Amino acid sequence: MVFPILRKGYLNGLENEVEKMKRLNGKVAVVTGSNRGIGKGIAIAFANEGCKVVVNSHVHGKDADEVVREIKNLGSDAIFVKADVSKEKDMKNLIKKAVEKFGKLDIMANNAGILVFGTVEQLTEKEWDRQMAVNLKGVFFGTKYAVQQMKKQGNGGRIINISSIAGLVGFPGISAYCASKGGVTEFTREAALDHAKDGITVNAINPGVIVTDMTKGMLGDKKTNKSLMENTPVGRFGQPEDIGNAAVFLAMDESSFITGHNLVVDGGWTAR
Repeated sequence: MVFPILRKGYLNGLENEVEKMKRLNGKVAVVTGSNRGIGKGIAIAFANEGCKVVVNSHVHGKDADEVVREIKNLGSDAIFVKADVSKEKDMKNLIKKAVEKFGKLDIMANNAGILVFGTVEQLTEKEWDRQMAVNLKGVFFGTKYAVQQMKKQGNGGRIINISSIAGLVGFPGISAYCASKGGVTEFTREAALDHAKDGITVNAINPGVIVTDMTKGMLGDKKTNKSLMENTPVGRFGQPEDIGNAAVFLAMDESSFITGHNLVVDGGWTAR
């Protein structure tokens, strides 16, 4: 006996209702540096909510292809576009490819970043410039060309920049990183004012200690690990999905009254 509730038509209708319930259903996002780490966490979180995603890295490796496969396995769609965020031509092309594939751009997540160690005295000019080129200039280019596309579409949009608690408080030994993330924090506020009347919100997420390849070296050192944990009140380090969940919130239609905000996701570090 086949129960009526299990009829194919009913199940198809149920699936359609589930799709409608996804919070980013029908949206298109570009996530820079999304082949791993926080960027991957954001891309997967977006896809889980029905968003189509353009995966990006400055190199085309197996890790990027795996993220694309994961997104498609979730029932969404994705492509990979190679682009160095520090190069204006690359960023302009990244947005162009996204629109060519998916017809529009709703969400821009400027995530790509690097960490250069060194005090002011130790850093070379080349190291300083590289840090700023990726972490700060990359956010500028991503925001600039996303805004241009979103204004052309006329339906507003969401820009989410990944800053850091190092853009709010100082950390010894990473002066260029702190400066770059402080720049992202303030750039976000200014860009929000510039484009509020266009219906484009510009917000940032300021992560605390997140378990990624970037932090692997620090967390692998017992003394550093202990110190970082002692300064994280919730008693655990963050995971990429913690930042992904925050990004979903800022990307939703329901967050349209939030702009120029830096959302701190740090397990209580800066509340001390």
